[in-house]
Amino acid sequence: MNENLFTSFITPVILGLPLVTLIVLFPSLLFPTSNRLVSNRFVTLQQWMLQLVSKQMMSIHNSKGQTWTLMLMSLILFIGSTNLLGLLPHSFTPTTQLSMNLGMAIPLWAGAVITGFRNKTKASLAHFLPQGTPTPLIPMLVIIETISLFIQPMALAVRLTANITAGHLLIHLIGGATLALMSISTTTALVTFTILILLTILEFAVAMIQAYVFTLLVSLYLHDNT
Repeated sequence: MNENLFTSFITPVILGLPLVTLIVLFPSLLFPTSNRLVSNRFVTLQQWMLQLVSKQMMSIHNSKGQTWTLMLMSLILFIGSTNLLGLLPHSFTPTTQLSMNLGMAIPLWAGAVITGFRNKTKASLAHFLPQGTPTPLIPMLVIIETISLFIQPMALAVRLTANITAGHLLIHLIGGATLALMSISTTTALVTFTILILLTILEFAVAMIQAYVFTLLVSLYLHDNT
């Protein structure tokens, strides 16, 4: 109970060297490429889920937008596997770091916006001024739409960071309360332990949902610009 509440969010270091790079690269080892004619159940399940998500997510895109399929599928696999690995005891979750999430959100958002200005310049500029706007409101609406455009990557990163961080903090608090209550009231400790199990199951779902939501919003930004 004396441990700092935010200790689990500190970047791990060994001999003064940060381990973030190794942690970020580790999930790629969980998705091996099968060279066999008949794949095992794990690879088959991965392929089925990828086909299902890609069909649902990329069906709204034209041919230019569908060229981003590999990048978006890699993104959802990376975020989902990183979130799930972060639920293991004594592990580190890179997606709780706002800097890392901004590093993913800003380039993808900028790529989608630049694609829109290159391929649909008039339509992209038209988003800054809705049709039928009264003349006195034009300067204000242009400023508001510009701000909302630049807030999009920040919203992507903050949403992912806040949801993953909040889940880890709740698990940490309820786990600490369970340990403290074991010596006071066994019945209450069992109740809190049950809540902890249910919350952990919920966090597994949140880890996958947040990966899907992040990738889906990037996909929607791309759809608006292609």
